[in-house]
Amino acid sequence: MGIRKQFKLILILFIAISISTTANGETFPKRPPLPSNEESSTQKLMIVVKKSDFQTYKKKLEHFSDITIHQTYEHVFHGFSIEGPAKKITALSKDPEVLHSSPVVSYSPLIKESVPFIGGDKVRGLFDSDHHRVTGKGVKVAVIDTGVDYSHPDLYRNYKGGYDVIDEDNDPMETMAKDGKETIHGTHVAGIIAANGKIMGVAPEAGIYAYRALGPGGMGTSDQVIAAIEKAIKDKVDIINLSLGNSVNGPDWPTSLALDRAVEAGIVAVTSSGNSGPAVWSVGSPGTSAKAISVGASSPPLQMPYLKIPGVRTLIKMNQIQGAKPWEMHGLSEVVLGGIGEKQELKKSMNGKIVLIERGKITFTEKVINAKQQGAKAVIIYNNVKGNFTGSLEIPLDIPVVSISKEAGALIKKQLNKQKSVRTTYKNEEDVLADFSSRGPVTNTWRIKPDVVAPGVAIDSTVPQGYLAMQGTSMAAPHVAGACALLKQAHPNWSPEQIKAALMNTALPLTNAQNEKLKPIEQGTGRINLKEAIEAKVLIYPGSLTFGKYEARHPRTKKQQTLILDNQSNRVQTAYIKTPYHNPGIQWVLPPKITLKPGEKKQVKIGLDITPNRLKPGIHQGWLQVILGDRKIEIPYLFVVDEPNYPRVMGFEFAYGDHPNTYKYQLYLPGGADEMGIALYDPDTLTFVGFLDWRRNVPRGVVEKEVKKEKIKLKKGLYKALIFAKKSGQEDQIEVDVLLGE
Repeated sequence: MGIRKQFKLILILFIAISISTTANGETFPKRPPLPSNEESSTQKLMIVVKKSDFQTYKKKLEHFSDITIHQTYEHVFHGFSIEGPAKKITALSKDPEVLHSSPVVSYSPLIKESVPFIGGDKVRGLFDSDHHRVTGKGVKVAVIDTGVDYSHPDLYRNYKGGYDVIDEDNDPMETMAKDGKETIHGTHVAGIIAANGKIMGVAPEAGIYAYRALGPGGMGTSDQVIAAIEKAIKDKVDIINLSLGNSVNGPDWPTSLALDRAVEAGIVAVTSSGNSGPAVWSVGSPGTSAKAISVGASSPPLQMPYLKIPGVRTLIKMNQIQGAKPWEMHGLSEVVLGGIGEKQELKKSMNGKIVLIERGKITFTEKVINAKQQGAKAVIIYNNVKGNFTGSLEIPLDIPVVSISKEAGALIKKQLNKQKSVRTTYKNEEDVLADFSSRGPVTNTWRIKPDVVAPGVAIDSTVPQGYLAMQGTSMAAPHVAGACALLKQAHPNWSPEQIKAALMNTALPLTNAQNEKLKPIEQGTGRINLKEAIEAKVLIYPGSLTFGKYEARHPRTKKQQTLILDNQSNRVQTAYIKTPYHNPGIQWVLPPKITLKPGEKKQVKIGLDITPNRLKPGIHQGWLQVILGDRKIEIPYLFVVDEPNYPRVMGFEFAYGDHPNTYKYQLYLPGGADEMGIALYDPDTLTFVGFLDWRRNVPRGVVEKEVKKEKIKLKKGLYKALIFAKKSGQEDQIEVDVLLGE
């Protein structure tokens, strides 16, 4: 996702100043117990019903005058997006015809060096079965995004049509300035896939079908995204690219399920894993889709700038803020502190200096404009919570802007007492996993995600009226979508599962600075290697194995998974699966030598015999090696012992409600909660002032509610909020600053 996610409906209510997950809420005094009753509200929900009950349920909904049907779905699944009084919506969701229900939530979107790096230029020397060069010609690729500038000189040849879900017409153009906050994201994504002009995309002759599901400012909702998927299925596209998402790690999120249905319909679905790394469990929907190809981000060959403090050995890694001028400085530069970047903190002249500013309270754009007006030559924004982050400016600005971690910011501030300057130095890098790239696994299913990685750092591509370098897993996913288009042309009879296997089986594993292979939950099987994928002789699928959860209190337990070995060659192929390094408590049960005749498929059973009480609780992962003559295919595997330490509450967002004088919040509970709530505190004294909302015995999944302002009974202003979820005696929390106002 090239643009950092925000929760925005019609009006923005607040900007999070600091968000952090805490183990025991050390910032706050002990919270009070929950109240004894709950308030009512309205609710917007997506309902999935049995196919046989679709028409009957539709008539039932139409009977209610206070229930609005926003969308109807008949391809991704059979169901509806509805809105109405919360009690009635809840009652309808419990009808026996309902298979699944989920609240509607908001989404945002989430070449020159990168295309040759994955083998795109080499593939153009190959030919398909009809003796045409492999360029993606004849393959239909859907770009579900902010729209596409189909008038761009590098895109107009390949643009074939599409649909605008936002305006409900056949003109999926990007949002222009006259129509609201303009967008560029979809055009950038489309260029990576199939630009054919000044720059060349991965599949320069593939057909682009644009579906505008994100409107002004790149904002849209899950029902709009699913409506776009539905339309793409109707239009019989071959590939779907979804470079968007949210921070919720849930396998049953509607967009994830919709992509699974698209794959079942024969479409290859590609999606970004998210920009919430480097933490474990940070992959977000729809990157959690079981059957889609979830893509993380790595670097193509680049000269990467680092900061060096004289006298300190540590090099400080910087992340480019999108919309800013690239960081191309050399030598020493003086650094001055700029607080959080408000005007009153930047009154003194900063001519020719780098300004170090803390993240939070005001937007990146405001911080940078304020610093630029005082003569700053560059801006460094350091995080206000642990770790790195990425972001973007609302408007392009002609000044270098980068982000660094909270720890790096503290180091620079500490050294400013001794050394006023920092030096910019450069390192040649390639195949480095991006810090922002989200990691797996998926909660509840314990599935390995991402599946593969692709270039997603400093990627040049098309934007309305020109070209721009952007970064994010949003840029990585279209590299894979373009690769899938080439695979589809070269092998038109391959299924989505076979195309996914070809990419995963032939990927190049990434390593860290110590040359140690990265974990499967960080990279999947590695960075895609396009020519090898097209020329694959044997496919093995699924491309990764998940053996689920083992309980330490249980005795020795054996589980089995099935692998399919698929010989695509005209020669006999022999394979054997190498037993992994011995680990006490783990015993593998593997098949003997496997012989495959030309064109033959065989199923083999992979057994995992575990003695859980001999293993540490948490995630266990590794690689199975399948030896095929002089080459090998590595299949990552994963299982967990006991309930892993995933965040018990995540994805908190807050905004104005859909109705006058209301607020709206959403959060996700991966394992449900015995108690959950949002407690508000005075920001100065940390005195408890009341609950914004609370609930008991909440099932796993999304929690969303609209709260009337009159029920809160608090003055407008800034509050400290503690979002908590308690399950089986364990409580996890999120701390955030919330602004209540008109």
